[in-house]
Amino acid sequence: MSIKIQHITKIYGQQKALHDVSAEIPANCITGLIGPNGAGKSTLMKIITGSIRQNAGEILINDQLISQNPIAFKSMIGYLPEHNPLYLNMYVKEYLLFAASLYPQCNKNKKERVSEMIELTGLTNESHKSIKKLSKGYRQRVGLAQALIHDPSIIILDEPTTGLDPNQIIEIRNLIQNISKNKTIILSTHIMQEVEAICDHTIIINKGSIILNDKTENIIHNKKMEDIFRELTLS
Repeated sequence: MSIKIQHITKIYGQQKALHDVSAEIPANCITGLIGPNGAGKSTLMKIITGSIRQNAGEILINDQLISQNPIAFKSMIGYLPEHNPLYLNMYVKEYLLFAASLYPQCNKNKKERVSEMIELTGLTNESHKSIKKLSKGYRQRVGLAQALIHDPSIIILDEPTTGLDPNQIIEIRNLIQNISKNKTIILSTHIMQEVEAICDHTIIINKGSIILNDKTENIIHNKKMEDIFRELTLS
């Protein structure tokens, strides 16, 4: 599913987090949303998911306004926030069964869907543990399984590898690539190498405005992403 962002503005008090942002996110690929801390990445993702309301502008999915049927469109989106909000006292399988129960489309095959997600995300050996006993890498896997449990067409991942060790980062990147077939994925990060490693498309955002929106290979070919990022952080 394609996503169109049209003239989005978001203001918090006196601060303009997003200013007249417009972009098209292509269907069935991984789009990297990159920028310094405070650039507006998380705010834009929350608006797309419907978690917060914008002050102006519209989001369209497959050329249809989200605002006209927000509940239906939310059911098409899987979301992993930056701070993975897990119930630490629950067990992995118990938590995923709970997550599945929130979606009507999972009611008939809830247990089967949970089993599929446990296998897909590499949680088989951890599925009977309480979440508080898992490493951060495995907690991220639980968060991904939760985001995928209802088979969404759009998956939004906010800083999914933050705080992970190098091996865990590679594992999560591989997992994201494995689930990207026939899915539209938006991945936010402030790490250039992450975008170069797994993203087909790149949106660079700074101070609430989009600086570049193009295929990742085109951006890398025209200018080193390190140079672009250095210019943003110094501006």
